[in-house]
Amino acid sequence: MKNSASNPPTIQAITQTLRRQAEELLPEVSNVLTKLGCYEIAHQRISQQNNDQKHHVRAISYQGLTHARHLKFGRIMIKWELSHDSNHALSTLQREVAVLIAVSHSRSTGTQNTLQTIVPPVLAFETVYMKFLAQRWQLNLLAMPYYENGNLAPQLSNKNYPLLNNERKQQIIKQVAHLIANIHKAGWLHNDIKPSNILLDDFLPNSADNSGIVPNLRLTDFALAENIYRPSVANPAGTPAYLAPERWQGQGATIQSDIYAFGIILYEILTGKRPFKIDNQRSEPLKEWAIQHCQQSISTLPLEYQRYQRIINKALAKRVEKRYESMEEVLEDLERV
Repeated sequence: MKNSASNPPTIQAITQTLRRQAEELLPEVSNVLTKLGCYEIAHQRISQQNNDQKHHVRAISYQGLTHARHLKFGRIMIKWELSHDSNHALSTLQREVAVLIAVSHSRSTGTQNTLQTIVPPVLAFETVYMKFLAQRWQLNLLAMPYYENGNLAPQLSNKNYPLLNNERKQQIIKQVAHLIANIHKAGWLHNDIKPSNILLDDFLPNSADNSGIVPNLRLTDFALAENIYRPSVANPAGTPAYLAPERWQGQGATIQSDIYAFGIILYEILTGKRPFKIDNQRSEPLKEWAIQHCQQSISTLPLEYQRYQRIINKALAKRVEKRYESMEEVLEDLERV
């Protein structure tokens, strides 16, 4: 389960170990990036993955996000993944690059200009080898443009949400809906749709008068993406707060599970909070999330947004067959609203 929680002692132990390893690892990554033409390197995030492989051999990999400037591309963000050289399986980052390229070359979503608004362009993808912990490792690096305005999540925070007027909310809602519809037209399920995976381009949240600026959004983080026509075996991976009921019940991803995630975001944009929430101090947070999504009734919207209630109810229907069949249907209802 991606973004799942563990018991506090385990989290503390992993954090301490990772901090020690990061002190040795990050300078090595910086050296590689410098040789590739990067400078003003700032590491934003690092995580460790422990994946059980065949024969019960544990494969450790590291993933990170780094901001930098590049001699050719200017300001960029770099997603990187460090894994053992002996692990020949297709890496998460290689899969993501393959999806980004497939989407960018798809002709099903219209003109090239339309395509460019779906995903960030891949500026470069490099694979290099380095020594770490006395072993040979493979370092995959994905470079994309740096988006000055970040992602949608901070705009929905307690601090910034009051700055969103109704016109701005409607613009964002329609842009997000079009974004998901286009990725489906291109033949892909995202499987981890959430505000932090929606990048803001040409959006000025701090402007005194930005009501006339239509946000240009881009969808990112395709680590869990699947081909619509060739979905993988059911795997309840994703972010718990946005995961559809059927995913908790062991069913595979579908268009409807992406639509469910959109329903959560729609409610969040309209009200500034999610329709379902849990007490993070509970001992079994994943069980609590499953109960919320599978059993908890949908909250009623405030009076000023009652016209969206039918859309919310249908997007967040517990049973797949009662949910919207496509994002085109969602867009039609949004236009009526």
